[in-house]
Amino acid sequence: MQLQFSFIIPVYNRPDEIEELLLSFESLEGHTPFEIVIVEDGSTISSKEVVDIYKDKLDISYFFKENSGPGDSRNFGMQNSKGNYFIILDSDCILPKNYLAEVEKSLKENYVDCYGGPDAAHSSFTNLQKAINFSMTSFITTGGIRGNKKSVDTFQPRSFNMGLSKEAFIASKGFGRIHPGEDPDLSIRLWNLGFKTKLIPEAFVYHKRRISWSKFYMQVHKFGLVRPILNIWHPSTKKITYWFPTIFCVGFLISLLLAFFNFKWGLVAYMSYFVITLILALITTKSISVSILSIVAVIIQFFGYGYGFFKSTIAVSILNKNPETYFPKLFFKSK
Repeated sequence: MQLQFSFIIPVYNRPDEIEELLLSFESLEGHTPFEIVIVEDGSTISSKEVVDIYKDKLDISYFFKENSGPGDSRNFGMQNSKGNYFIILDSDCILPKNYLAEVEKSLKENYVDCYGGPDAAHSSFTNLQKAINFSMTSFITTGGIRGNKKSVDTFQPRSFNMGLSKEAFIASKGFGRIHPGEDPDLSIRLWNLGFKTKLIPEAFVYHKRRISWSKFYMQVHKFGLVRPILNIWHPSTKKITYWFPTIFCVGFLISLLLAFFNFKWGLVAYMSYFVITLILALITTKSISVSILSIVAVIIQFFGYGYGFFKSTIAVSILNKNPETYFPKLFFKSK
């Protein structure tokens, strides 16, 4: 099959990010033609002027629609594209020059209808961005679910860097209304329909994550809230590992309490974990400042996710609350 790629990029009030992303498209290696579809999701700060600058340099289309969330905007973009294979990116990503060449090479060698790629930190990122990137991608924190080579053939692609065939999109009807969590939900539904997914380790993007500590906490907290809902929708995908952040947090609080009674072994174990994390972050980032910030990022990630997972589990699994009614901010309304 001749692959015709369409890049689908939803954007919301981020013209500066779109400019950096479009600039990286100009440097892509290879001669495979592609189009870019920008979907403005009800922004009050338009990206159209930035997009117009690149219309003579790239095959690019621009659409403006009412705000309905990133999942619906991706669906809209795929419905209005010309390709037979869609590549979905977040607006806060930057492409390395070999990105498309690696995607095409991998799909020609082992075709799948859905792939995902990892994210990495660019040298221009701030120390905060690099620390959060380490926390979100390191095996010692997430188990490598955002890009672990051991999970190549059982990978749940994330929508900041995801490929999806037109056939799979039509069969699955694309992304649902939940956010975050729309990407693992789509991956699981694709599996149930008989489609295969995989990780392409070489097809990484630089993911900027322009967020503060408070925004990072809210992001991972929502991830925790969403997971029990996905477990109800897709019970076969439940894993004990989803409980680890909650257990980590409860154990840490108990260790602090026991330390007051001179039982310090628990606290020593946690301190050892943080030292190991510091060393791994130092090896990965080669910066003591980023490594120290990485400890903060790990703590925020575990407590944000762990508390969200526990709260959502109580609500939807024990109290049998309706997820959409109880957590309305996790769902976009249908248009």
